[in-house]
Amino acid sequence: MNRIYKIYYGLLFFCVSMALILLMPACKKSVEGSPVITEVRNYIASPGDSVLSGVVPDGQWVVITGQNLQNALQITFNGVPASYNNALFSSNSVVVQIPSIVFSTIDTNKLNTIEYTTPGGTTTFSFKLTPAVPTITAISDVFANPGDSVFIYGENLVLVQSFSYGGTNIASFRSDYYGTSLGFVMPNPAPTSGDVVATTRSGTVVFKIVATPTITGVSNENPAVGDSVYVYGTYLKSIQTFIYAGASVTSFASSADGKFVGFKSPALTTQSGPVSITTAFGTATTPYNVNTQTYLQDGVIMNFEGGWSFNGMEGWWGSAGGAVNNSANDPFGWLTKTTAFDGVYGTNNTLFPFLNMGVMAAGDGNNWGGTGTNLKPNQWMPASNLSDPVDNWAIKFEMSVPNPWNGISLCFETYFDGSYKYRFEPWQTAVSSTTPFTTKGWVTVTIPLSAFRAKSTTLGEGMGTPVTSIAALLGTGNTGLRIYCKNFGTKTSATGFYGAFDNCRIVKIK
Repeated sequence: MNRIYKIYYGLLFFCVSMALILLMPACKKSVEGSPVITEVRNYIASPGDSVLSGVVPDGQWVVITGQNLQNALQITFNGVPASYNNALFSSNSVVVQIPSIVFSTIDTNKLNTIEYTTPGGTTTFSFKLTPAVPTITAISDVFANPGDSVFIYGENLVLVQSFSYGGTNIASFRSDYYGTSLGFVMPNPAPTSGDVVATTRSGTVVFKIVATPTITGVSNENPAVGDSVYVYGTYLKSIQTFIYAGASVTSFASSADGKFVGFKSPALTTQSGPVSITTAFGTATTPYNVNTQTYLQDGVIMNFEGGWSFNGMEGWWGSAGGAVNNSANDPFGWLTKTTAFDGVYGTNNTLFPFLNMGVMAAGDGNNWGGTGTNLKPNQWMPASNLSDPVDNWAIKFEMSVPNPWNGISLCFETYFDGSYKYRFEPWQTAVSSTTPFTTKGWVTVTIPLSAFRAKSTTLGEGMGTPVTSIAALLGTGNTGLRIYCKNFGTKTSATGFYGAFDNCRIVKIK
């Protein structure tokens, strides 16, 4: 009997062993093979062949085709992992979005590659993934001295292979994080002409070294004779001719970096005109006129000379506010000036109003009386310009603030739609909101119409969405202007407001 059992179990063992042997090839066939990439195609096929040899990565979707592509563990483009959903994959194709690639941070050994990993292994596929061709738009300082830091501005200034400035090879340079600038040290001698040439993995850009001047602002557009005036901009050096309101300025001084030029105002006629500066590289001219002291010139809507007349005001209600003239501080006087008033406000040859407010409690101030002045309605600009872009026009006026000012907003709003407001808060700076603001005499303030904003439910008045059109702010263009003080803070203001205004006008700035 035992012998029969032994024979039976022996046959059973043999059968089981043979079955396992026969099953072994089948098990091997179930092991996943290594991934293979054969091509990359457009996700949305274009007419004709949609196979891609490379792209400028900007988040587009592509189709990777090949074998054994299911069950991806990681897909990288230039070493940067992409997000994907395995449930959407098949064994022969996958749809994936190319990730955002910051080229200043990648491992250049993995440049122009797709790396695909599955449980079966990893494959690398050559695929061009580089930035767009580089561009150069500006040079930080053409007049930099040897050893100074200089920056070239543009786009795609990364993966730089060679760089030269004015014919001089620059061996040491550095791109910023996003490739929008390229920094280097000015060589000795410092070139002031020639070309900037930058070659990257994507191509070469050539930019002529120029220093075409620009004018971005004027400190006082209506100065009295002898007043200090500054014209701000770029490349205001090596000046050949300088015209201010039609008058030639022959004595001036440029800053070392060419960002401003200062002079003493000459005697100006009643004729207004632009500011024009010509250098060896070109000419810059303001689109607006200066020396605009009467309502007949350059869009002046109020010059305060006529009291409650055409170019005067409806009235004011500021505490101790009034008009100033050369003989007295008369709160409601309208004496014609015959000599320059050179008091606390600085030199001014015309009549002007002022506001004198003490410290204000939180929330104090309004647009209907007691803290400001209303300027009479007038046609601010030709009706034909109401369809212009809203940032092409601005309100300008001269202002003098002899005493420290902090914590009170000077508000501007039109009669047409008081829901839009501009809060002038020059004591608010990028680094501090506690430094008082003052001026040295008269300065010109420019408020682009695009700076007017609606009320925000969270941030407050004048802090919401910007006005979208001139008509939304001015209606037909014939409107008045409210100027008033208000404390939007939660505490009593640090100071009061004591300041004067003159020559309010609407000006085309672009």
